[in-house]
Amino acid sequence: MRFSIYRFDPDTDKTARMQDYDMPLQASDVMLLDALIRIKERDDTLSFRRSCREGVCGSDAMDINGRNGLACVTKLSQLAEPVIIRPLPSFPVIRDLIVDMTRFFRQYHSIRPYVINEETPPQQEFPQSIEERDRLDGLYECILCACCTTFCPSYWWNPDKFLGPATLLQACRFLEDSRDHAGAERLAELDDVYKLFRCRAIMNCTDICPKGLNPALAISKIRHKILERHS
Repeated sequence: MRFSIYRFDPDTDKTARMQDYDMPLQASDVMLLDALIRIKERDDTLSFRRSCREGVCGSDAMDINGRNGLACVTKLSQLAEPVIIRPLPSFPVIRDLIVDMTRFFRQYHSIRPYVINEETPPQQEFPQSIEERDRLDGLYECILCACCTTFCPSYWWNPDKFLGPATLLQACRFLEDSRDHAGAERLAELDDVYKLFRCRAIMNCTDICPKGLNPALAISKIRHKILERHS
């Protein structure tokens, strides 16, 4: 199977290049990550992130034939040749398929991604009704792979100001959590022409999410909550 992979070593390369590999695969090579590991056995200079191999950690997110995805859950049988693999778009490249996610996680931490509750903690846990717990479905499953954020044109245009789909989906997760008591503060922090309202509902984020989540809907929910505050 033929692969064309983005290569860049900051220690030796002035510009990036694409390198071709013709790789005979074995019957056990089912996912793209299997093939990448096979290629790395031949060329140990190739660099990419990976960890769980189960679509849970989000480490091996990359641009695969023009669409962001997770290498570990992308089937080789569904890929057209040559398989063109590039790093996630819009993030600075550290080396080959490894990108610098510092800004992404800085934005994520800015929304205080944890339950804020000043009440005395109960002996066991904060109880939730079934309905309250159901409101978190479609939000808590985000693995922060950044596939959606780096596939968003609004983020390409304003990466330092717009928080991006993944961070805003996480913000919605805590706004919907009945155990959290900082909803008004969270909405006030998000009520910004760039942080939230720079979203143009292009829907790339929902189309590309490898977990089948809907960041665009989460962003819409936050907008409605802010509009209700002002009405």
